Amino acid sequence: MSAEPETADASPPPAPARRGWPALRPLVLRLHFYAGVFIAPFLLVAAFSGLLYAASFQAEKMVYAEELRVPEGERELPLRDQIAAARAAHPEGELSAVRPSPEPGATTRVLLAGVDGIDPEHTLAVFVDPYTAEVRGSLEQYGSTGALPLRTWIDKLHRDLHLGQPGRLYSELAASWLWVIAAGGLLLWFTRRRAQRAVRGTTGRRRALGLHGTVGAWVAVGLIFLSATGLTWSTYAGQNVTELRTSLGQLTPEVDAGAAAGGEHAEHGGHAGHGGDGGDGAGHVHDHGVDGSTPGGIDLDTALAAARSEGLTNPVEILPPADASSAYVVRQIQRSWPEKQDAVAVDPSSGVVTDVVRFEDFPVLAKLSRWGIDLHTGILFGLPNQILLGSLALSLMFLIVWGYRLWWLRGRGSAFGRPLPRGAWRAVPLSLGLPLLAVVALVGWFVPLLGLSLLAFLAVDIVLGALARRRAGRAGEGEGERAGAVRG
Repeated sequence: MSAEPETADASPPPAPARRGWPALRPLVLRLHFYAGVFIAPFLLVAAFSGLLYAASFQAEKMVYAEELRVPEGERELPLRDQIAAARAAHPEGELSAVRPSPEPGATTRVLLAGVDGIDPEHTLAVFVDPYTAEVRGSLEQYGSTGALPLRTWIDKLHRDLHLGQPGRLYSELAASWLWVIAAGGLLLWFTRRRAQRAVRGTTGRRRALGLHGTVGAWVAVGLIFLSATGLTWSTYAGQNVTELRTSLGQLTPEVDAGAAAGGEHAEHGGHAGHGGDGGDGAGHVHDHGVDGSTPGGIDLDTALAAARSEGLTNPVEILPPADASSAYVVRQIQRSWPEKQDAVAVDPSSGVVTDVVRFEDFPVLAKLSRWGIDLHTGILFGLPNQILLGSLALSLMFLIVWGYRLWWLRGRGSAFGRPLPRGAWRAVPLSLGLPLLAVVALVGWFVPLLGLSLLAFLAVDIVLGALARRRAGRAGEGEGERAGAVRG
């Protein structure tokens, strides 16, 4: 998303006597230009994979319609019968969780962990007709939103290019710079004279600049939002966000049921070191009966009835006790508006609710994190949310193409344009430069990949500047020697 300066922007930096925005503009322009040129390839990949992910929710419904939907019946069978049918068809692994049919015509998911051939962080979802207990199929499932293979594959493409932890650095680098580029472009566009923002009636470079700036201004807030929310589950910046929330007492509360706990960042990546899932119950296994009951205790139907008495409506997920000292956990898993995230713990011997966590009681930052993540992933408002995300992704791709075209149009013939002149930082007065440097240092520490890559940019720029001055000095000496020879 590199900006194309007007002719005046290519001139030497303004005199140090300037104050405020006139002194900062050349610096912002240079940063926007170079960040756009070098980070744009990462952003292009993130935008394209994000576009695919936004479309994956609707594609998933079509591709897996056989497993997800059944003809509506008159009465649903007890969960114990549905679980028994799933276990008869798939005796492998251990019962991890059950997601009862959330609406008429939807299948029940019986989730099995520890199945050979299934990623340890994933589960095998067995789809059961709730009216007949017919097993409709089985698929590998990932994350708290129940992503099936198609969406899981696209999610990993967006998250790490299927390269694992090293690949996650690409997405964190893109998210780290996206807000800087978008905010810088917004400042540059709105500080231009109105006549220079026109698109209608312009051609060539002026038209490309008008389109780049106008579209960028319209989508800047959305891009900044995607950057900020994406960083919350990145490897390094995400860990800093978690530590900040911990210090402020703003972590997401969890129902007290021993080892039964989930994570809000399970879908779309998760924080490094948090495991992969936490949202589908992978690893939450114990010695249960074929119908999910505990020896000498209640079954999942009784646990669900206890949760219903506390107001937990569909959709829900039921996790059997992790061990002899743990309770059943029943939690709502609706991530669309309005959010349903209440959870209860149910004593496996008596069926009494022992703990309740309400979404309305979540700390402010926990709620904002939940809403932000679900808006980022296209869940919060369903199809309109996904269309908006797709539009933002397409806009970013066009902005990158226009940005490179602007760079090309600054050149001569078939060469890309000249880089912006160095020395913009020298035009910033100390009274403005020192606070700015402190802010940049703080942001760079909190968002490490931004800070490290910015230092790399500066180091390369300093080296190139020194080489240019050295070449210029040698050229000057050569000219002096030639002039002396002529005079002699």
